[in-house]
Amino acid sequence: MHGQLKRLTIGIFAALLLIPLGGCSYNKFVGQEEAIKSQWAQVENQLQRRNDLIPNLVETVKGTAAQEQSVFIAIANSRAKLAGATTPEQKMQAANEQESALSRLLVIVENYPQLKSNESFNRLMDELSGTENRIAVERMRYNETVQAYNTSRRQFPANVTAKLFGFKEYPFFEAPPSAKEAPRVAFPAAKP
Repeated sequence: MHGQLKRLTIGIFAALLLIPLGGCSYNKFVGQEEAIKSQWAQVENQLQRRNDLIPNLVETVKGTAAQEQSVFIAIANSRAKLAGATTPEQKMQAANEQESALSRLLVIVENYPQLKSNESFNRLMDELSGTENRIAVERMRYNETVQAYNTSRRQFPANVTAKLFGFKEYPFFEAPPSAKEAPRVAFPAAKP
């Protein structure tokens, strides 16, 4: 009986010691989750900027590059997917599809040098470059925030708090598999 009382006392004492640690972890997780949500909002903000800006610029160039309709259709389709996506995972997939379509548009530049002289096309290229850089920065910041949270979530004793209160793991914004392949640039054969 005395041994059971001693174990119970030690158990209660250990629990009392863990309560402050759990509270600190809980508050840290709440703060980190809010940081993730805020950073994701920044990613969405930049994706929306791209969604609003680029199609309008593409329309001004569309007549000049009419022979590449499939690229413009892919950009429009990816824009519609992004607008209809509801979860971060769906938005990541749609954004990656849009990025792939925009990459193909950049290859057109190499195939059709006369497009480079078009002022509206130059503006499109500048905006594409700036927008993609902004998105890349926000993705990086989102992933850094997710990494800090996921790391905290797995460390002891915070992992006990995370499990107890149901703090879930957040996904990283990863590049699509197609991003690992370098875009192919093919120049038309010179006419004799």
